[in-house]
Amino acid sequence: MPLATIGFGEALLLVVEVFLFVAWIWILVTIVSDLFRDHEMSGWGKAAWIVVLVLIPFLGALIYLVARGDGMRRRTIEAQLDAKRHFDDYIREQSRSTPASDLEKLDELRRAGVVSEEEFAAAKARLLG
Repeated sequence: MPLATIGFGEALLLVVEVFLFVAWIWILVTIVSDLFRDHEMSGWGKAAWIVVLVLIPFLGALIYLVARGDGMRRRTIEAQLDAKRHFDDYIREQSRSTPASDLEKLDELRRAGVVSEEEFAAAKARLLG
């Protein structure tokens, strides 16, 4: 089918179809990732849900979203909180400064001429206590 024969309505329908296909793939990925995030469900239960999603995909996805939607929300929130906790711990760990690193930065400032010898000595005494 040559490109010139596609009308506006057909092009609009194609855009809607592509959108719905991407949304469908997104829903399936969300469901499968939720299945494997759930540590309370057995492996057989997960396998059964996968089989249902393969054999009757639309009905299976609808049933999964209705039956386990609240658990999906809870597991997603827990995963986001866990990721935030890990990120905050990483930031805290990276932002810690030790007296040795502070002295090194102070020495670099002294060498660059930003800090005078007197200011360096006073700051060094303050750092070392």
